Amino acid sequence: MKLLRNSYVKENITGYLFILPQMLVFLAFLVYPILEGIRLSLYRINYESEKFVGLDNYATLFNDPVFFKALFNTIVFVVFIVILTVGFALFVASAVFDKNAKYVSFIRGSYYVPVMVSMVVMSMVWSFLLNPANGLISYLSRDIGLGNVNLLGNQKTVLPVIIFVTFATNVGQAIILYIAAMIGVSKDLFEAAEIDGASRWQVIRKILIPSVGPSTTYITIINIIAVLKIFVVIQLLTGGGPNNSSVTLMYYLYNNAFKYNQLGVASAVGVIMFIVTLLLSVPQLRSMVKDK
Repeated sequence: MKLLRNSYVKENITGYLFILPQMLVFLAFLVYPILEGIRLSLYRINYESEKFVGLDNYATLFNDPVFFKALFNTIVFVVFIVILTVGFALFVASAVFDKNAKYVSFIRGSYYVPVMVSMVVMSMVWSFLLNPANGLISYLSRDIGLGNVNLLGNQKTVLPVIIFVTFATNVGQAIILYIAAMIGVSKDLFEAAEIDGASRWQVIRKILIPSVGPSTTYITIINIIAVLKIFVVIQLLTGGGPNNSSVTLMYYLYNNAFKYNQLGVASAVGVIMFIVTLLLSVPQLRSMVKDK
């Protein structure tokens, strides 16, 4: 019995030693920054000293209408971009996954090209296209007699435009993941459905969508995180305007940290973003674990 116990302890120690490097990296670069951000959110900080102020930074946020505008815009971005990404990627993947391999590879490459291009480059391209003075879209609009079009300068159109630009840039990754998941679905299921006379829509609804459920959860979570961190598109296309119509939590955090030197307030925004991420992601993870 004693020998078995010693062997069990040695095996556990060996396992812990193997995961120790990864755990150290996890603690140093993920857990510690989160804890430090929570701590800093309770201080008023300048470059020489820190002063404990409790929840004053959070009170400052909740008294700032721009913060609530940023929170609302961020939630709108998350909801619409995630729905568009999941819906469109499912549509494309289910339409091509069982076609000729060369055709599927072409579709994969076509949709994945924007993902490989830097977001800065894509934002600059869209900035040129949407420029109201000499952009291609405005030129075409004038050419057909509609006059100049300033989609980024209009409070009613700026959010839909940014949602579309972000969606078009990131959807390729979701399509790749869905196609890979659908190719891995057992062929026996499709053969049984064909024998039973199921239509393609029934195959998609009853077999494909349930089979790629874990991929849907993963895609949803990574898109939630990516959209919460949206910054480059806002910075290069609108700068948060017009009249804070496109400001997001990340852009609001950036302004407080690097423009207004309110590092404590910026840390409070980071804590709130962390909480929002948990609130949006945990239900997805719970549903995946429950399914398993």
